[in-house]
Amino acid sequence: QVQLVESGGGLVQAGGSLRLSCAASGRTFSSVVMGWFRQAPGKEREFVAGISRNGRLTSYADSVKGRFTISRDNAENTVYLQMNSLKPEDSAVYYCAGDRTLMGTGSISGSRYDYWGQGTQVTVSS
Repeated sequence: QVQLVESGGGLVQAGGSLRLSCAASGRTFSSVVMGWFRQAPGKEREFVAGISRNGRLTSYADSVKGRFTISRDNAENTVYLQMNSLKPEDSAVYYCAGDRTLMGTGSISGSRYDYWGQGTQVTVSS
């Protein structure tokens, strides 16, 4: 079992930056493929970014490509999401997710992930 705790959300003006962190429990974090998802009010949860177990492979939704960067530190059991050039449409609750069985950078389908954090709110004002 892996427990995930997100932090780093908040209120930021358009064009600003935030870095989200997701701290994982357990000694086998390096065996877990990780991803970030987000859900805005009235909208479905959507994939944001994914990262492979060793951190060498990453994938992004088209809407965030070039602005967001996912990374991980397996020694610290933490995955990060650096968000730059934020837009009001990036406002959502952001969740980190993990799974031991997925390959590569994971899946864009949230239903494929076994582990989820509680979420952190990101609000971008215009």
